[in-house]
Amino acid sequence: MSRRAQHLPSRPTWRCAACGIAWPCSPAKLRLLGEYRHDRAALLVYLATLQAEAAGQLAALDRHAQPVDLSERFTGWARAR
Repeated sequence: MSRRAQHLPSRPTWRCAACGIAWPCSPAKLRLLGEYRHDRAALLVYLATLQAEAAGQLAALDRHAQPVDLSERFTGWARAR
């Protein structure tokens, strides 16, 4: 098993555990596209589920912040072109 950090979301901040940028980062996107290469619809359902979870957790972190539209971050990139 590799000791390198995997590009997974760190909850509740939704930053990548490996590189620290907003998740899904580029390596995470590539991994997800590979895993779901034969079922784009399932990928979109999975990402939409994570988006809903992230929205709740991010809102709880800062109740005074404006709600952020997470759709492009979570699902926009995964739609078929």
